[in-house]
Amino acid sequence: MLMSALIKTPEAIAHMREAAAIVAGALEMIGAHVRPGITTARLDRLCHDYIVDHGGVPSCVGYEGYRHASCISVNHVVCHGVPGDKALRDGDLLNIDLVASVQGWHGDSSAMFIAGRPTLAATRLATLTQQALYLGILAVRPGARVGDIGAAIQRHAQAHGLSVVRDYGGHGIGQQMHEAPEVLHYRTGNPGITLVPGMTFTIEPMLNAGGHACRTLADGWTVVTRDRSLSAQWEHTVLVTEQGAEPLTLRPSERAGWLAFLAAQTPTV
Repeated sequence: MLMSALIKTPEAIAHMREAAAIVAGALEMIGAHVRPGITTARLDRLCHDYIVDHGGVPSCVGYEGYRHASCISVNHVVCHGVPGDKALRDGDLLNIDLVASVQGWHGDSSAMFIAGRPTLAATRLATLTQQALYLGILAVRPGARVGDIGAAIQRHAQAHGLSVVRDYGGHGIGQQMHEAPEVLHYRTGNPGITLVPGMTFTIEPMLNAGGHACRTLADGWTVVTRDRSLSAQWEHTVLVTEQGAEPLTLRPSERAGWLAFLAAQTPTV
């Protein structure tokens, strides 16, 4: 693929901002509904209706036969958890992953939630995984290589005794939900393509409290940790800018934490 095909026009980026804002708003909304006793099917319906009511199209509906607006992954489910009638229990750790489109351009994000009283293990894993996402975003700048993202995430995960899922990664996004480039969340021998302004892709590290190995259940969608250890994932759609990177799907309630994280990484003179 030619490098120029990966660079979005200002008009395309404007549509992606709209889609990203809808996804961010849906994730902001759904947090108040995450509680013991609610089903993941109900959470999915609330997200679906929010996207539609705000002028978006739920991109996951119909994707390769998938029937839901969201993937909701609970506890040891790594990703692609299918919403259903099972109710959440106190202390459940869950990821809600949403994609919406506006004028055919997509925005993709996911966030972690805890139903009821959080456990220390769930809180630690969710927090460290969000930090891994932020470090991955900070590795993005013109002239950097896509492999720098995974290297930053892997260093953080290993420093805290966590493993990085290797079977799934981030991806380019635009008029297609999944485009080039592939964004791996671990270090490889291949530095990958050079990043230039106008590129858009997701960074979505999945970190496990145990080993990195996963398996897919019989439904063909749900991916779980082989050792049934807890898993967490955070995701943003990221735009490469002249100055570095902009997370397009940043949620309003997240902004202060993101800015504080940025400030903490800035060396003082």
